[in-house]
Amino acid sequence: MRRRSCTTTFLWPEGADEASITGTAQAILDVRARYPDASLADLYDPLTMPPDLRAAHRANDKAVLAAYGLRPDTPEDGIVKYLLQLCKIYG
Repeated sequence: MRRRSCTTTFLWPEGADEASITGTAQAILDVRARYPDASLADLYDPLTMPPDLRAAHRANDKAVLAAYGLRPDTPEDGIVKYLLQLCKIYG
């Protein structure tokens, strides 16, 4: 585990597929660029979020969870617990 910078909240796993995560993060930005007239509030309204943006975020979530060795169906409280345990161990 390593920290990427002094502003990184959680440790980043060694050996993570950074290219995959960079690609999925860029895909989010690319999709958002397709909606130049939409505000972030418009884009991220849970009721009206564009399906392609939601899919891009799901792909990014899946890649990040895989980097930590977590399953895509890990509940949010399980993710938080795991990340806090890492901070306690490697802090």
